Amino acid sequence: MTSRTTAVRQEACAPASTDRPLPALHAAQELGLRPMEFDCAAALGYIRTVRDGAPPGRAVTGEERARLRALPGFPRSLRERVELVGAEEGAELMGIRPGRFARLARLGLLTPFRFRLNRHRVVVWLYLAEELREFADRATHQALLTGPLPGTLRGQLDTGTDLRARNWRGRYAGSQLRLTEDPWERAAVTASLLPPEALAGTVRDPYARALLHRLRPPRPWPPAAGPAADRVIDKLLTAQAADEVAWLRADLSSSLARACEERPAPRPRRRAAGERVHHRAPCGTATPSPVAGRPAVPRPGTGWLLGRVLARRGPDRHAAARQGTEDRTARTGAAGQDGPVPTRFTRP
Repeated sequence: MTSRTTAVRQEACAPASTDRPLPALHAAQELGLRPMEFDCAAALGYIRTVRDGAPPGRAVTGEERARLRALPGFPRSLRERVELVGAEEGAELMGIRPGRFARLARLGLLTPFRFRLNRHRVVVWLYLAEELREFADRATHQALLTGPLPGTLRGQLDTGTDLRARNWRGRYAGSQLRLTEDPWERAAVTASLLPPEALAGTVRDPYARALLHRLRPPRPWPPAAGPAADRVIDKLLTAQAADEVAWLRADLSSSLARACEERPAPRPRRRAAGERVHHRAPCGTATPSPVAGRPAVPRPGTGWLLGRVLARRGPDRHAAARQGTEDRTARTGAAGQDGPVPTRFTRP
């Protein structure tokens, strides 16, 4: 065996370099974290990730993995920071009844971090245990935990206020915006929260809407479990209140303006002569208008169709058709010499 063959085999059997970025799943295994724990830590910014190929691929550099291993008590300390609890566990953690916990959550004082669907496709909200402890430890919140709620808050509950889904959407959008600096991808995050009719009214250019649809963030956990579950998740992902929709539309308009300044939405290429041409319109506008200085092409009508038919019949048939027309005209003129032809019947 030559020395060159031995060196090649040793290089192939050597362990992978710890400096190269690892995909998210492999990085979680190397760090001793479950996939959900890794996702929560990355969404909160506790683990810094970089792009790995096309979105939503993410990776963790070797330097970041080394930084995490050097943290005191890792990985137990990180697991405690991303621990998720349900409503009953959260109420027990805060020392209050589950009913008061639900009221505080509906009022928007406690923000969900994730959700899951039970076997009846009912939304089960999950909260960060660390945030609940911080809320219960604040002296200014003791009245909300023990005493009667203020009248304004009770009035909101009586009207059916429930801000859990809205607050979750805001948190979800913030976590997605931290993952990218691309203006079109950032605009796509906001566009993904709007109802279809509101999105069409804000982004009138169909090419810009298509690009935003293609760049929208992936569906959040849990994965789709059938059409019924998809409808529930779509409702959670879509803004409902009029003020929330108006705020998102204003934010999308400003984000779209910044994205169009950097680069316009891609459009179909100009085709060869004789083929249909898609004129380029300003980014975000409605149907493109004709190019200035170029005459508009009239819509084909019956005259155009008759010309196509006569063209297929050939020049000889054209001449025959013209000769027939002249003959009919001559006969009509001869008949007209005997006297005028009455245009309508009249009684004597």
